[in-house]
Amino acid sequence: MNSVLYIKNMVCSRCKKTVLALLVQEGFEVESIQLGKIVVKETQNNDYVKLERQLNDLGFELIKDSSKALVEKIKIALIQQIDKGDTEGILSKLADDLGKNYSFLSKTFSKSEGITLEKYFINLKIEKAKEHIQLNQCNFSEIAYSLNYKNSSHLAKQFKQVTGMTMSDYKNLHNHNRKGLDKIV
Repeated sequence: MNSVLYIKNMVCSRCKKTVLALLVQEGFEVESIQLGKIVVKETQNNDYVKLERQLNDLGFELIKDSSKALVEKIKIALIQQIDKGDTEGILSKLADDLGKNYSFLSKTFSKSEGITLEKYFINLKIEKAKEHIQLNQCNFSEIAYSLNYKNSSHLAKQFKQVTGMTMSDYKNLHNHNRKGLDKIV
């Protein structure tokens, strides 16, 4: 028999490797691993209390509540789509992919995170824009296009609303204050 574990803050490949190493170290038999979701073979040796404590020490959290698991699925799906550069119509696609009504997803997300799903998505895109600016590989128009903005002025306006500074001011900083994807709210 298999158990499905949902892990909060497991948002990148390094997170997957870290959690997988912990599970193997603790004697769990891992059937499959995805961002935020792990399937393990159920055995008598599985010590979930110890695992939960160790995950917490690493900045992760074992999710037990179904609505929290849904919120984590939403976050991971949005992060993956932004990384792919595929954000057009993502919020409506998300509802289809998760087999849920968008209104339900939005309300569940807002209740759990204290921020609307739309605002969270904008914050994710702004963090991605910060990454592009810091890496200095694209101009502002290219960044806007990669994040599916109609034009760079729309991105610039949202960037200033979220960060309190212009994109040019951010580019000129010596200390880029980016947030980890697991810290975005």
